[in-house]
Amino acid sequence: MLTVSFLEDYLEVYYDERRWRVLREKRRKAIKVMEALRPLNLPIITHGSIARGDVREDSDIDIVVLEPPRPFSLVEFYLNTSGFTPFKRVIVQAHPNYTPKVYIYLDEREEVVVSYPLRPLRPREREFYRWGGELSLEEVKKGIRVPGVDKRLKLIIPKSWGHIEYSIIGREGEVSKIIGVSIDTVLERIRVLTRRKEIGRTGLFVEEEVPPERSIEEAILEISRRNKLFRKAVSI
Repeated sequence: MLTVSFLEDYLEVYYDERRWRVLREKRRKAIKVMEALRPLNLPIITHGSIARGDVREDSDIDIVVLEPPRPFSLVEFYLNTSGFTPFKRVIVQAHPNYTPKVYIYLDEREEVVVSYPLRPLRPREREFYRWGGELSLEEVKKGIRVPGVDKRLKLIIPKSWGHIEYSIIGREGEVSKIIGVSIDTVLERIRVLTRRKEIGRTGLFVEEEVPPERSIEEAILEISRRNKLFRKAVSI
């Protein structure tokens, strides 16, 4: 079981062996996928709770190729070469002004997902991953854990025995320095996550599953033909 201890305005969470075991297993899976994608010669990270260490048994394993692969099909090629069979592929664009991305789910539970952008990420979009905590393949192998903010707007700071956590509200400048993102990114994420909590998750601008018989390139062309804002986004 987890042990918690309240000190002033933050919470100490002590991990039991079961939680450490879950973290080791999820990182083992992440390493296998990241190794498979190494031949892309592009920056690849894992981010979120797996980088911070505060994982649960139902936590996702998110692997991100930070730059657009050329061609896009190379991602699936290297995954297939290493024995991974995509369960589902989805093209997503959250908003007309955001970079479209491809999400490749590697299992039926959708626990392990590989994503990549269809154009270079803007600075604010790049900082999104640092916001939640991110690690390279070599950092994962070394057992490194990094601070990051979770969906509850709690800053998670790893410790050898678990982590401490506290609300980032009122500490925006401090959080910006700790996790290495701009204050604008901190304020934007607070606004987005607070709004989501109040009204729920809103729909995505584009969310289309790619049929198994169709390549990602073919799907992109098809969406571009009928959606000029998507076409403009991928052509930038």
